[in-house]
Amino acid sequence: MTSRTTLRRRLHHGDVDGKKHEHVDAGRADSLNEPLLGDDRYGRSFSEKYGDSSHEDFWDDERRKEHLHWAHIFSQLVAQWAQWFASLVLGSGSLVARLLHYPFGSQNGNDSESIPLYLSPLQEERLRNLQQRLEIPFDGSCLDHQDALRQLWRLAYPSRELPSLKSELWKEMGWQGTDPSTDFRGGGFISLENLIFFAKKYPESFQRLLHKEEGKRAEWEYPFAVAGINISFMLTQMLDLQTGRPSTVAGVQFVKLLAEDEMAFDHLYCIAFQMMDAQWLAKRASYMEFNEVLKSTRMQLERELALEDVHRIEDLPAYTLLRS
Repeated sequence: MTSRTTLRRRLHHGDVDGKKHEHVDAGRADSLNEPLLGDDRYGRSFSEKYGDSSHEDFWDDERRKEHLHWAHIFSQLVAQWAQWFASLVLGSGSLVARLLHYPFGSQNGNDSESIPLYLSPLQEERLRNLQQRLEIPFDGSCLDHQDALRQLWRLAYPSRELPSLKSELWKEMGWQGTDPSTDFRGGGFISLENLIFFAKKYPESFQRLLHKEEGKRAEWEYPFAVAGINISFMLTQMLDLQTGRPSTVAGVQFVKLLAEDEMAFDHLYCIAFQMMDAQWLAKRASYMEFNEVLKSTRMQLERELALEDVHRIEDLPAYTLLRS
């Protein structure tokens, strides 16, 4: 398994996702029905998006259905046998029996690890609090949400005058129009909280990305604020946070990190934003290639979360990219 040291070397040599990057041909970039706010492709499983599609050529529809049918029956038999054995030997009320009784395969149907049914009270509480945050939509008529937007402006431009909530000046931060409230959509209020957390916790990194201070930039750059909303949405999907309990490998590992740090999601957001910009520069990408860069960012995060020696957010190799 890849070590954190190896991944850190790749990050600092521009080999961000494990391969030397060449410029991505704009013709191969995903089309965008709305700039940077694509469909819910990030909600699909890791294997669906990144698996080798050539394998499908080996199976016609009937053989695939038959294969899946028997695989399902076999997995059910194994699960029933494990449950029966645990109940017979240890008693259905024991902790070991409960740990043995877990679903085989994830709820999303991919080949990822399943989370045990048992979570510590602290994990349960923090996961529940995070999921409650995810359920809050951005409401442009809510005074608290309006104040949060103003706070973001003050953090981003401390020496500039605060504009009205509908102003051309918001475009300078990377909103698509004069009214930032129209850009949130699937991101929700948490995506604004993430931006504010980034600006407060890692102000140096935030300012560098906001003003595109590092590297050779594209003529058509990604808009900062809207990119941040996309990152919040991508993380929610990657970590499987919209289900009762995460079942993907990344989601399972994230719950462990959540036990160590209540703000693990917000820290991971900052890492993902910094990593996305590093990917952007390594690929020499431009606006229409944003979705490709975001996919690469997700893949790199999943690899880092799967490392054996990651027990805290600070253990992630990409954490070293952040500056406070």
